[in-house]
Parts: sequence; C-alpha cells; structure tokens
Amino acid sequence: MNEILHGIIPPLVTPLKDRNTLDEVGLERVIERVLGGGVQGVFVLGSTGEASSLSYELRRQVINLSCEIVQDRVPVLVGIADTSLEETLALARYASKCGAYAGVLTTPYYVHAAQDELIAYIEELLSELPLPILLYNMPKLTKLSWEIETVERLMQHQQIIGFKDSSGDMSYTHRLLYAARARPDWSIFVGPESLMAEAVLMGAHGGVNGGAHIAPELLVSLYNAATQHDVKRIHVLQGQLLQLGEVLYGNAGYSGAIFRNLKCALAVLGVCSDFMAPPLRSPTEHERNQMRVALEKLEFVKV
Repeated sequence: MNEILHGIIPPLVTPLKDRNTLDEVGLERVIERVLGGGVQGVFVLGSTGEASSLSYELRRQVINLSCEIVQDRVPVLVGIADTSLEETLALARYASKCGAYAGVLTTPYYVHAAQDELIAYIEELLSELPLPILLYNMPKLTKLSWEIETVERLMQHQQIIGFKDSSGDMSYTHRLLYAARARPDWSIFVGPESLMAEAVLMGAHGGVNGGAHIAPELLVSLYNAATQHDVKRIHVLQGQLLQLGEVLYGNAGYSGAIFRNLKCALAVLGVCSDFMAPPLRSPTEHERNQMRVALEKLEFVKV
C-alpha cells in the first residue's frame, strides 16, 4: 500500500460489552459494514473510538483484532495519542507489530504545551517510532492546535505522511492545503463530514467521517463526486448527508453525545452493542426508539 492515503476512512467506534470487555463480534460487523460500503481505510482508537477512556490492554485488543479482521484489505490507522510519551511509543510499537499502516497523533492533551515544545516532542517521538504517522488536529478536545508554522516545520520529516483536521475551521484547512504544496505525497483529511466535499474540491484527499458507519456508500459516493468535480451530483448527495447529520448530530450538544448517537444508531441497526465507556452513559431505551424512527425515514440507510 504505497499510494497516498485517500478516500473515506471512518473513525471507528469501539463496541463494548462492559467497561473493559470488547464486543468482538460487534467490531467485526462494524468493520465489514464500512468495508462493504467501499471505504478506503479504517481508523481505530480515535475520538469516536473513545480511546482516552479505554484501558491500555483493551486498546491493544482493538488494534490486534482490527488488523486481523481487515487482513490488509485497506490501511488500518491507529490512534496512538496519550498523555505519556512512553505509552504513545508502546502503542505505536504494538500497532506496528500487528500490521497497522500508520499511527495518528493529536497534540498532547491535559498539559498545555508551547509550539516549540510540540516540535521537540514530535521529533523525539519520531526518533523511536516504528511506523509513519498522521498529525491530528482536534482542538475542541485537546484544547491545543497545530499552528500552521509548526506544521510547516514538521512537514520536513518524511515519516509524517499526512494530517487530519477536525477543527471545522475551513480557513485553517485552506492554509493547511496551501502549506502542503511542499509535500505532494502528503494526505490531508477533514473530520466534519459536511465539509468533506468542499475540502476535496479544494485539494484535500478525503474524510475521516463518523457518518460512514451508518451510510458508507453515501460518503464514498460523495467523495467520488467531489474528485470528479460533479457539482450536480454533489448537491444531491450533500442534501442526503445533511439529513443524516440531523439524525446523528442534531441533538448532540457535546462530543460525547455524538459518539453515543453513532453507537445508538449501530445498535438499532443490529450491528453492535451501544455500551459507552465511562464517564459517558449509554443510550436509554427512549433514545433508541427515537433513533429507530429517525433512521427508518432515511431511505439511503441500509438496515
């Protein structure tokens, strides 16, 4: 898999039976659902995967089983971010051993670092990391962004192969794409799916979009339409995507509610458990019923 990363790479939920038991059958169903919809990769242990709430042993189980299920059909990206540099390296080494394609790394969270400290931190990691990485911008959760000047510095390291921007700030994405002209082998992805087509039209390489759990064919078709600059087709598909977004995110006032809604929808569709890792609560039966009614109205969702 030497070609540049591209397309729709869903940030997978982590199906759980309880707070420290993986729903292995559910994880396989999630992966096969998105692969069957034509996605070009999978991303485990990201924000949607509740990675920061999982034990290290459970994270390793997710990495190992995901790589076994995928069996090199598409690249497997693994979130390796942690508050500890040593634990980040340990996860990266394990992911590499299991056959992961790349690690994905946010800015360090909890302790606020200056940009020069970020550069030194990444360079120290790179000296020991056994696999390539994508940088991940998620300031709503980490409270710290990669400044464009910092990205330009880090872009000089060939082991960094791309960037995922979940800021939702298209002016930032514009600047990022401009800077990335220095690395034509770099992949630029956006997290918010409503912005994916616009970003691809501007030169981005795809989306890491949670909605692909529910309607992978829709996101893949929208990505393809954007690469072909088929504006008429984009308009139709974007309308469907907005309908899906209203169901999944319309009542979500914070990130944890978004992750819960995704799991709730998957449970309603019979794909996996919707148990949430503490401190988040699992969906109520009332919420499941509401989700069932809402999904039934979306004709483009395969039940």
